[in-house]
Amino acid sequence: MWSQLHQPISHQSALFQGNQEKKKVLNSLMSGALAGAVAKTAVAPLDRTKIMFQVSSKRFSAKEAYRLIYRTYLNEGFWSLWRGNSATMVRVIPYAAIQFCAHEEYKQLLGSYYGFQGKALTPFPRFIAGSLAGTTAAMLTYPLDMVRARMAVTPKEMYSNIVHVFIRISREEGLKTLYRGFTPTILGVIPYAGLSFFTYETLKKLHADHSGKLQPSPPERLLFGACAGLIGQSASYPLDVVRRRMQTAGVMGHTYSSILLTMQEIIREEGLIRGLYKGLSMNWVKGPIAVGISFTTFDLTQILLRKLQHSTNVER
Repeated sequence: MWSQLHQPISHQSALFQGNQEKKKVLNSLMSGALAGAVAKTAVAPLDRTKIMFQVSSKRFSAKEAYRLIYRTYLNEGFWSLWRGNSATMVRVIPYAAIQFCAHEEYKQLLGSYYGFQGKALTPFPRFIAGSLAGTTAAMLTYPLDMVRARMAVTPKEMYSNIVHVFIRISREEGLKTLYRGFTPTILGVIPYAGLSFFTYETLKKLHADHSGKLQPSPPERLLFGACAGLIGQSASYPLDVVRRRMQTAGVMGHTYSSILLTMQEIIREEGLIRGLYKGLSMNWVKGPIAVGISFTTFDLTQILLRKLQHSTNVER
């Protein structure tokens, strides 16, 4: 008799846990998608300018960057500064959704593996969770990043829309081209995502330990995210330059066959600092803003969705 009564209760409990897990994953996906979209749209003109410098042999300076933005505005109009942003959104929304959601899942997995269930992870697992999240997202969305880079550096006449880029690259350069620059991307994502998530989570933990407050305020979140972006992007920047060169080689008149050969050619033609760190100062403006907005939007959306779900459950 007891086992018959116990069976439906345990079944209901399993169903409830399953529903809660599904809701959690859905919340992470939605919050991540919104975080990526808001952050990237905010810095799109700077991002496009940075890519244009990365793929050319022109010397970078703040003055030249301003001139390029102003010339683009005069010649092609205000909205041309966001050219390629639709391709960015097509890539960033799934990328950010997968990355943030994967990060939550990896944190849980590593937490149970290392025995920190429900508590903050120690530094090394914290870095691993971020690296794995970034790698997972990059592997699943890479061709969209390739398309975005092509649209950012080519005139409107060359590619009319995202689908057109896919068709032309596949027909003229082969499907393999869609994954050109994939290795430097993954090698760059490991330190970038690892250090970004690690820094943000560490700063939040230090803040909680020293202030006694469970949650930082939105401006504090922005500041922690900005620090995370600054550290993560500085560590992986040379690989970002190599990735962009390899992605746009077909339309820029270059042939880059490997990471090392690409690096060698950039250093030979432009020098180590001026070549591999070209546009880094712009990234120090763009990166912290984007990452700060991204982490803050994700956290606040998560909190909002949890509150909405809680109030819905209370009403029931």
